[in-house]
Amino acid sequence: MSDEINISIVGCGFVADYYLTTLKNYPELKIAGVYDLDRNRTKNFAQYHSVATYNSFEELLQDTQVELVVNLTNPQSHFELNLACLEANKHVYCEKPLAMELAEAEKLVEIAEQKGLYLSCAPCSLLGETAQTIWKALREETVGKVYAVYSEMDDGLIHKMSYQSWFSQSGIPWPYKDEFEVGCTLEHAGYYLSWFPAFFGPAQSVTGFSSTLIKDKKTDVPLNVNAPDFSVACIKFTSGVVVRLTCSIVAPHDHSLRIFGDKGILSTPDSWFYNSPVHIRRMFNLRRKMIVSPLKQKYSLTSKKTQKYDYRGAFQMDFARGIAEVADAIREKRPCRLSARYSLHVNELVLAIHHATETSSTYIVKSSFDPVEPMPWAK
Repeated sequence: MSDEINISIVGCGFVADYYLTTLKNYPELKIAGVYDLDRNRTKNFAQYHSVATYNSFEELLQDTQVELVVNLTNPQSHFELNLACLEANKHVYCEKPLAMELAEAEKLVEIAEQKGLYLSCAPCSLLGETAQTIWKALREETVGKVYAVYSEMDDGLIHKMSYQSWFSQSGIPWPYKDEFEVGCTLEHAGYYLSWFPAFFGPAQSVTGFSSTLIKDKKTDVPLNVNAPDFSVACIKFTSGVVVRLTCSIVAPHDHSLRIFGDKGILSTPDSWFYNSPVHIRRMFNLRRKMIVSPLKQKYSLTSKKTQKYDYRGAFQMDFARGIAEVADAIREKRPCRLSARYSLHVNELVLAIHHATETSSTYIVKSSFDPVEPMPWAK
């Protein structure tokens, strides 16, 4: 097999610009073409990024040169298009979530395994410098035995912001209708939920609550579904660690993470930045009390330096790193770090929280996965 992997992209919406901008970091990934249902969008996107186009999704699937399809469409379309790609014997990397229903995600994984195909899902921030640094600090027990984790994924009152003026690099508007209909949990909870199973092992249970607090999002078009805009969950992992995750578009912007051990606290301010600093605060005894030092010690990896990504946005993430990981796994014939079973596990956790309005009981997690390997530069 050649060192190069030919990929195609279906979906030329808002997030696609971020993928194309970071793909240049991986010259081994060659774009054979792109396609979107909106022909004008396909044309404009392709011209902006100087890539070829397909006339139809069927033409994309019939391209025998393409090994890996990247699905960047609306979440409601993920299952149908992922299924079509797998049935056409293509490996798949999909934007989150893998599917909107657990049974659909399970079917995708079953077909991928039957066919010996790679199936993977965003977000890929587990492969980023911040997540890998935290993971290394945990393996080295820098804060001792971990008992609990507090994580936040709050983005403020989006409906009161000037979101109709938000455009991607190539001029694509932010899809606010889709965002409000899918909901902040399915859209954003994965940025932390994709870290924790690697850190702490498979999840055992999810006790969650979700609600639609803002009934009127003041959109200029009616919403077909007003999805939950607030959720909170406690997730128990096989290691005994309990994670509390809050996700909303109600509370002020806060993407912080705090990991509590018996020797200190490991923290970072924002999972959306691959260069977000990782800090340790030590704990010590003082007059019958456990005191947390006000001093922060920076914990860093010296073997890997982050870069600034050349795009506009309230984040700095290498969106293409997940595609590159799948491509490397294909070439090296090894398990993918963001495997189908791992992606299914994260998808199940997110759905359990999102649907917590429908149940008052603790959800018992069904899926599991093989242990994930850290990145070579983070071992």
